[in-house]
Amino acid sequence: MGAASSPRPESPRASLRDRLPVFPWDRLEPYKATAAAHTDGIVDLSVGTPVDPVPALVRQALTDAADSPGYPTVWGTAALRDALTGWAAERLGARGLEHTNVLPVVGSKELVAWLPTQLGLGPGDKVGYPRLAYPTYEVGARLAGAEPVVYDDPTELDPSGLKLLWLNSPSNPTGRVLSADELRRTVAWAREHGVLVFSDECYLELGWEADPVSVLHPDICGGSHDGLVAVHSLSKRSNLAGYRSAFLVGDAAVLGDLLQIRKHGGMMIAAPVQAATVAALGDTAHVAEQRARYARRRAALRGAFEAAGFRIEHSEASLYLWATRDEPCWDTVGDLAKRGILVAPGEFYGPAGERFVRIAFTATDERVDAAVRRLAE
Repeated sequence: MGAASSPRPESPRASLRDRLPVFPWDRLEPYKATAAAHTDGIVDLSVGTPVDPVPALVRQALTDAADSPGYPTVWGTAALRDALTGWAAERLGARGLEHTNVLPVVGSKELVAWLPTQLGLGPGDKVGYPRLAYPTYEVGARLAGAEPVVYDDPTELDPSGLKLLWLNSPSNPTGRVLSADELRRTVAWAREHGVLVFSDECYLELGWEADPVSVLHPDICGGSHDGLVAVHSLSKRSNLAGYRSAFLVGDAAVLGDLLQIRKHGGMMIAAPVQAATVAALGDTAHVAEQRARYARRRAALRGAFEAAGFRIEHSEASLYLWATRDEPCWDTVGDLAKRGILVAPGEFYGPAGERFVRIAFTATDERVDAAVRRLAE
């Protein structure tokens, strides 16, 4: 009789995967198929992915830097660091920035997902994030083995074991903007309890009915960046989602540690993308042009959805409308899919969103017009 077979060792990959929720967007595929079957085609308002052209000066900078045979550096070129500090000083009002206060990253989602791991967090540590939130905050905590905790008001969290606090203003998915008073109070509380704050401000350039302010503005942080890091991205501002260009600004000690870790991991932005980022940050004309496009689409979709019986809440900034018909979100998704319109169920962003949908206005003018017509039928 042969020897008994040994049990198969548990796969480390499988065990890491098992920490994570089901990838939410996979659940939307049947509704996407329904919407795509519409005789006039799908109007995809689900994922907030840019559809407009990359600005010509950015493409030119990318092309001019295409002959880049050597390895880029994780910290980026001096020109890139100059561009990052200059933009943050001018746009965010951040004062006294040096190169040590900035760090380019390979898209903001990568940063959010792996930040708790790179900070050395693990079992016994907590990561706080808003109750309605981008799901990758939770994913990042779980990848590190830390405990994800949600909040309505961060200052009501138990600070024991809380090592990382995510702020998100303007919010994805709701478009809510935190007031200066809310930000000041949170910064003071976090500093009192020794909690590191990362403020996801990727939609800061897209305020409509509010003027978002950075956590690094001296009115908020008192002129000190201690314990504070702001996260920014060129994906929405400059239509560069395909370039994977984002960056951090803030506490030099925190960014210095992350720089060393990311050097070991080879987490570097491609040299041509670094050059393109410099060009994008140095130009405001294309930002104003893109804002105008989004403003038109936002107005058209808001009017059409409200006329069709939806209530819009918050949505004072960002690229989304946070909408409800006071019914389960999947019922709304299914009904709209029959009209060829695909939206994101609010449940993707936490149980508190189960009666809402998120509507992106990142479709072309032609597709937005199609959605408006269908909603009026």
